[in-house]
Amino acid sequence: MQLKIGSIRPANESDQVNLEDLVQSAPLQKRDMQETINQYIFDIQNANVQRLTRHLVKKYQEEFMEAPAATRNHHEFMSGLAYHVVSMLHLAKSISNLYPSLNTDLLYAGIILHDLGKVRELSGPIDTEYTIEGKLIGHISIIASEIHQAANELGIEGEEVMLLEHIVLSHHGKGEWGSPKPPLLREAEIIHYIDNLDAKMNMMDRALQKVEPGTFSERIMPLENRTFYRPKSM
Repeated sequence: MQLKIGSIRPANESDQVNLEDLVQSAPLQKRDMQETINQYIFDIQNANVQRLTRHLVKKYQEEFMEAPAATRNHHEFMSGLAYHVVSMLHLAKSISNLYPSLNTDLLYAGIILHDLGKVRELSGPIDTEYTIEGKLIGHISIIASEIHQAANELGIEGEEVMLLEHIVLSHHGKGEWGSPKPPLLREAEIIHYIDNLDAKMNMMDRALQKVEPGTFSERIMPLENRTFYRPKSM
């Protein structure tokens, strides 16, 4: 098929063009994801943890709701970061029901903040690439610094600040995967696992959507270059 363009002009506000209609976007509406994240923030009981989390989400709210989670491999689409966070929050809630010894304040805040530095690491949802700051510093160091700065601005002192910094610094799990520290808290370990789980499920689901039942997906490089089978009967 061919398309012949007779004329073209920049869109304006009266056209009511939604960017989500033109590029690949998260399967959930931004408004719904924002409400979900706000509810989890409301559920945080520790006043210091809640204030820090609310402050940073509000600071980057617009970018947070539009940013992809990566340039490739997983959630690399508009609002992919918020969608990734919402999925991880639901996973954390289910896991905390099974393991009540986990501190849900740290879980929820750590998940919401762990990748927030990507709003500065990545250029945005269109033709996403790494910014200079993203290449030189990276999202982990960016958000760890933001947490420290926010605590100073809000006059918050206490162990909670250090615990949140540790969670974001360790969420990749190992030094070779980009973590300055390995997880040394139960909550940090859980966040590392569910971050990895949600990313891998997203990669597998999207690869399998492209193939017919009874066939294999293309090779997925981040998953040891494996192909995955889509069963005929499921």
